[in-house]
Amino acid sequence: MAGGIEIRAAHFPGRAPIDGYGNGGFRFADMSHRGSLLCLPSGIYGWVAKDVDSLAEEDFARLLDEAGEIQILLVGTGQTLKPLPQGLRQRLQVTGMAVEIMSTGAAARTFNVLLAEERAVAAALIAVD
Repeated sequence: MAGGIEIRAAHFPGRAPIDGYGNGGFRFADMSHRGSLLCLPSGIYGWVAKDVDSLAEEDFARLLDEAGEIQILLVGTGQTLKPLPQGLRQRLQVTGMAVEIMSTGAAARTFNVLLAEERAVAAALIAVD
């Protein structure tokens, strides 16, 4: 047996509804995750995003790699609705995805509805306290 602790990037290899949010994280698939999330066709990933103002294109690299499989992108901007930086919004829109900006709670609820309808949806959710 190898020694030491192996630290892996947070990843759930499937699609799952968001069961709860708050206290700086999310609950889904009988698990909890502290921090923000990217919910993509390939699975749910831990995301480094802390607030809208610091978001940049590189924060969406994984999402942009899967853009061809996504029709609707929901961006949860935290406790309240905040606009994305203009350049980032334009970069996301040129992929052909519909980009909807809303509070994290509204984005999580909308994601669940669209996921249940088997829509090609993704979500970028900034954790809220």
